[in-house]
Amino acid sequence: MARLIPADELGPGAREAGVPEFIDRQMNTPYATGSIWYMQGPFNPDVPKEMGYQLPLVPKQIYNLGIADADEWCRSQHQKPFAELTAEQQDAALSQFESGSAAFKQLPSSLFFSYLLQNTREGFFSDPIHGGNKGMVGWTLINFPGARADFMDWVERGERYPLPPVSINGERA
Repeated sequence: MARLIPADELGPGAREAGVPEFIDRQMNTPYATGSIWYMQGPFNPDVPKEMGYQLPLVPKQIYNLGIADADEWCRSQHQKPFAELTAEQQDAALSQFESGSAAFKQLPSSLFFSYLLQNTREGFFSDPIHGGNKGMVGWTLINFPGARADFMDWVERGERYPLPPVSINGERA
């Protein structure tokens, strides 16, 4: 995830914003275990997307299998697991995961990538109460006011909102 939202001159990246903690916390929720999903099948991954999710895997399984497959694929290509690759090699691997051209054994690489990207975005821009967006760095980057009740007065003005973000807990950036 550090390569998906890297630290740069605009501010901290996903790692510094606590996205790993956010995803770890998510993996201990009903979302991750699929306990709120209908998982009895039949599963047909070839139907249109409008038919909904069509794999017998829940998010926690997608991460466990995807991380293992990603490391195995990287070892087959570079003789190293993903974490030990250079930044350029990681970017190239992520591009192949995204396109689905990296052949994973247990699930489509594009499925793993889509979950990683979506959860990285969620962790970077969620309220800090959920473990990510530490110091509200994501909100500060895009000038999002957070949990302020009065910001709607500024929406139609075309001006930058003058106050820093506030979290649900009242923490200020």
